[in-house]
Amino acid sequence: MLKIRIIPCLDVKEGRVVKGINFIDLKDAGDPVEQAKIYDEQGADELCFLDITASLEKRDILYDIVNKTAKKCFMPLTVGGGVRKVEDIRKLLYSGADKVSINTAAIYDPQLIKDASNRFGKQCIVIAIDAKKTSKNACKSGYEVFSYGGTKETNLDVVDWAKQCADFGAGEVLLTSMDNDGTKRGFNIELTNKVAKSIKVPLIASGGVGELKHFTEGACETEASGLLAASVFHFGKFTINEVKKELNKNGVAVRVWIEMKINLVKFWVI
Repeated sequence: MLKIRIIPCLDVKEGRVVKGINFIDLKDAGDPVEQAKIYDEQGADELCFLDITASLEKRDILYDIVNKTAKKCFMPLTVGGGVRKVEDIRKLLYSGADKVSINTAAIYDPQLIKDASNRFGKQCIVIAIDAKKTSKNACKSGYEVFSYGGTKETNLDVVDWAKQCADFGAGEVLLTSMDNDGTKRGFNIELTNKVAKSIKVPLIASGGVGELKHFTEGACETEASGLLAASVFHFGKFTINEVKKELNKNGVAVRVWIEMKINLVKFWVI
């Protein structure tokens, strides 16, 4: 049985972790390097680092902070924001990223997905998709893809775009519900399932967690293989371990972090 992954996300702006509601009204949530260290110690399955203004500001990602973050954590690290060409991906992998997330650049140049997958392997290419409910005729699923950190409409249907990304070589999709992001009302179950059922690669659901029960809902009511959250972890509402205990209590398979007192060795129970 596949175990659900619990993934904290560091949305970074100007070198600091931030969090808002519906992609706006951002509040400072701490230092990314220190946050990464905390999540690593708590037993997060993976960590996601997103430089949320790099694409909008048309600048390079903060490679130095990525490198410092990678040195503090020993779990898989996905990094995104400001990725525009294959060379950017190479630099991020060299800086310590295990996977690289591409969003805006892939929308305007889908060939980038193929080129990146062919060069580095699809296992390290993640396509991040920010989607919002719409009534546009062009978006038959009822959800539109947005670019540049959720600031620009694309007229792309989320299901069609996710399928194209998978066909072009994406190894994973990170799907964020802009409608639910920061609202603490739970994952967008409808959106998550529409996309997850249309692709054959793993999907990470993001946006909306506010209570422990939301993780159980995401694990039991969607086909996501990973559940991502930010503010509930950043502001200490609960820990990674508390989430995993809650999931385990509800019959959801998770990886358990065990600390052995002998020789202070820590390891995962698979």
